[in-house]
Amino acid sequence: MARISFEELPDHGRLWIFPCSRALSGREAEIFIDTVHSFLDDWKAHGVPLRCAGELRDSRFLIVGVDVDSELPSGCSIDALVNQLRTLGSDIGVSLVDHAPVWYREGTDIRSVSRSQFRALAGAGTVTLATKVFDTSLTRIHDLRSGDLERPASDMWHGRAFFRDQVTA
Repeated sequence: MARISFEELPDHGRLWIFPCSRALSGREAEIFIDTVHSFLDDWKAHGVPLRCAGELRDSRFLIVGVDVDSELPSGCSIDALVNQLRTLGSDIGVSLVDHAPVWYREGTDIRSVSRSQFRALAGAGTVTLATKVFDTSLTRIHDLRSGDLERPASDMWHGRAFFRDQVTA
């Protein structure tokens, strides 16, 4: 078994974030993460087990990390992960590999909308520079540990893209 806890991964480890198109229910989340863990237990690059971890956050974000000091994930191993998640997503009725939506927090809820919808929400004042948004493009464990997954729009690319007239240099 190559799967380890997230705490054991080095800060410079590789990271992937897969947002679920909807929140997973309690039992659904259990089945989901058990299936992901089963895959990660056998995940290999060129026949070598990957030291890796996976966890579900906020019932919406699958976080997968790899210790790149032990073995680098190969293109084929990454493809295998993505294909497994596509199949799993199809089985439970969610999309897991779509990074196009904007993910943001509204109260205690996490919402996802298209970029054009987010722009309209920004124009209407429904979302602001203070709105917490999610950056699913993080690639290093350090960035996740630093709190970079969820930050105010003003601190992310969202501020520059959707609030240009409000962002000061």
